[in-house]
Amino acid sequence: MAEPKKKRILVTGGSGLVGRAIERVVVDGEGRSDEEWIFVSSKDADLTDAAETKALFEKHKPTHVIHLAALIHNGPPHSSNFGYSYAKRMIDVQNRHVPFPSPAEHPTLKNSVACSFAHHFHGLQFSEASNSSFIFSLRGYFEQYGCRFTAVIPTNVFGPHDNYNIEDGHVLPGLIHKVYLAKKNGTALTVWGTGKPRRQFIYSLVILTWHGFGEEDEVSIREAADSIVRAMDFKGELLFDTTKSDGQFKKTASNKKLKTYLPDFKFTPFEQAVKETCDWFCANYDIARK
Repeated sequence: MAEPKKKRILVTGGSGLVGRAIERVVVDGEGRSDEEWIFVSSKDADLTDAAETKALFEKHKPTHVIHLAALIHNGPPHSSNFGYSYAKRMIDVQNRHVPFPSPAEHPTLKNSVACSFAHHFHGLQFSEASNSSFIFSLRGYFEQYGCRFTAVIPTNVFGPHDNYNIEDGHVLPGLIHKVYLAKKNGTALTVWGTGKPRRQFIYSLVILTWHGFGEEDEVSIREAADSIVRAMDFKGELLFDTTKSDGQFKKTASNKKLKTYLPDFKFTPFEQAVKETCDWFCANYDIARK
């Protein structure tokens, strides 16, 4: 009997947060004998260039693709990066930090992600619009070509190898970097806003084995900051700059469907994940993206 054909799994964005997490999970023994994993980054190909993308696929001939390449930009787009970031987001599975639509009810169900589609094009809700556009694109590919693509839109993912840039990073890595600098320089820690908005988080190193945080583990920005302060043993003053906007108050996603499929789903303690992430950042400060 002929051996089954080996799966060749191409992971774009392989040097990023989730790509690195997948690589670690595979190396730690979760990979299967009939799988070959290939991790690539922007150094290997510019995925906004059709010729380079085609050459990448011809070189590796993947049977499966986990498409994680993305450009992180926090806040409204501007002339220096919008054209590039928008082009990439239109072809990316893994997207930015605000995937859930503002007018949706909470907790947000799968079918609500694309609700009020026209709303997203008013104002500057570009990440919401790109997520909705992408979901509709996948439906079109399936209906016209029979392609079975799956879009995974998680809540705030964090962990080692994240982007810790204070201006352009996501909320937790940005706060971790702020606490690091405040502790190093002996200054107060200033967090933008009131600290009241609530968020859900998923730890990158366990999202691949379907561990995360439940709806009951939604935490406020203040609680997140307090967790980082404890993890990094920061003894300075914690201040909240209420002249800065809080942003969207809640972005709660429902995990009801996940629990239906995986009733034994186990959640990872938020404090533990924050501590491990802070420890990684401190130990790798010189090489961390920031």
